[in-house]
Amino acid sequence: MKAPILVVLAAGMGSRYGGLKQIDPIGPNGEIILELSVFDAIRAGFEKVVFIIKHEIEKDFKEAIGNKLSQYIEVDYVFQDITKLPQGCEVPEGRVKPWGTAHAIMCCKEAINAPFAVINADDYYGQDGFKSLFNFLTTSTNEDEYAMVGYVLANTVSEYGSVARGVCCIEDGKLANVRELTKIEVHGENIEHSTDDGSTWETLDKDSLVSMNMWAFKENVMERFESRFIEFFNEEVATNTMKSEYFIPVEIGRMLKQGEVEVKMLSSNDKWYGVTYQEDKPMVKAGIKKLINEGKYPQPLWK
Repeated sequence: MKAPILVVLAAGMGSRYGGLKQIDPIGPNGEIILELSVFDAIRAGFEKVVFIIKHEIEKDFKEAIGNKLSQYIEVDYVFQDITKLPQGCEVPEGRVKPWGTAHAIMCCKEAINAPFAVINADDYYGQDGFKSLFNFLTTSTNEDEYAMVGYVLANTVSEYGSVARGVCCIEDGKLANVRELTKIEVHGENIEHSTDDGSTWETLDKDSLVSMNMWAFKENVMERFESRFIEFFNEEVATNTMKSEYFIPVEIGRMLKQGEVEVKMLSSNDKWYGVTYQEDKPMVKAGIKKLINEGKYPQPLWK
């Protein structure tokens, strides 16, 4: 079996956050969240990482982290280009927004030749998740079996604005469906979501497991995403030309519904940290500092 690859979604420009949060120092010694993730991945056994970025951030990204990490793990880069579409699809006039996370994976087709894990660049996942993903990718022989590490909803929201999450339905240890909710907010003691831009709200179970885009895939998922993109383009882009996005959780949910794949649910006891807004940063910095003080990471990180 080929050695698994780590794929990092780093093409987002951080518009809500106000800057390139992928390369924003968070740790007490200037550590970037992504550094901790790659460090954990290396310890779990990963030997190659593919960064999905935009051309506009290439120089800054490489100077801030890419060149450093290349000393410890094989590094490759893929650019998420909105013009990179299946035959028959063309970018609508005026469209500048990227097509979403599943499209980002499609852009990796030439760089991936093995089973692979997927994470967000700006999320801290903890060590257990990477160990679980690596173990799955090196033991699963069913080409139609994927996996996901879920996180408790209450540990993934922000007090300073809305977030998007894929809420998981689990049956017999496997993912049955993913419900993509794009406007989730903390309202007092409750976590609620809205589908009509805040006119009405529905309370969510705080203990629900949600997708934080920590996946394990086989190579064939890229072909599946590509074939389904045409349907997405013809149906959703036609009605929401400038903003429609092709999300991993949504498309995996559709594959599950049609019985194409199985997704094994993996668990992690680590706390998830993420920076969606600048106001989130102090809490995340305190959490990372605590982990370092507890000896979870060496100082300096790279020796």
